[in-house]
Amino acid sequence: MNLRSASIIGYFFIVLAMVVLIFEHSILAQGYMLIIIQLMAIMLMVWARIIFGRRSFHAGANPTKGGLVTTGPYKFIRHPIYASILYFLWAGVLSHLSIMNLLLVIISTIGVSIRIFAEERLMILEYPEYGNYASRTKRIIPFLI
Repeated sequence: MNLRSASIIGYFFIVLAMVVLIFEHSILAQGYMLIIIQLMAIMLMVWARIIFGRRSFHAGANPTKGGLVTTGPYKFIRHPIYASILYFLWAGVLSHLSIMNLLLVIISTIGVSIRIFAEERLMILEYPEYGNYASRTKRIIPFLI
């Protein structure tokens, strides 16, 4: 399987989990702290989208087109868009904890992980400086992961 196909499969996992969580009424958080996390995830997503531009609004988009982005949230996290998805979904599921919801958020996390793996391999091929950027920037949680 090539990297683009893997990325599309990861996208499918994310969308599938999100759709089921929406139908289960388990995507929106309850409780102040988790709602704040979701609001911050939305703000991070918007900030990252503005900085990244319009080049990846579909599942098969080429994230390597247009140059390596290392400003804005990308200065602190290599994948702020995926991070915001995970923050949002995990906050929602923690508000509505069940075995099914936990499985769904794990499926979405696997989907994000697949996409990150595929995109990082593509970035390494396209931009030799990506290795240096990756060595100083965490993937999902600034300064940790």
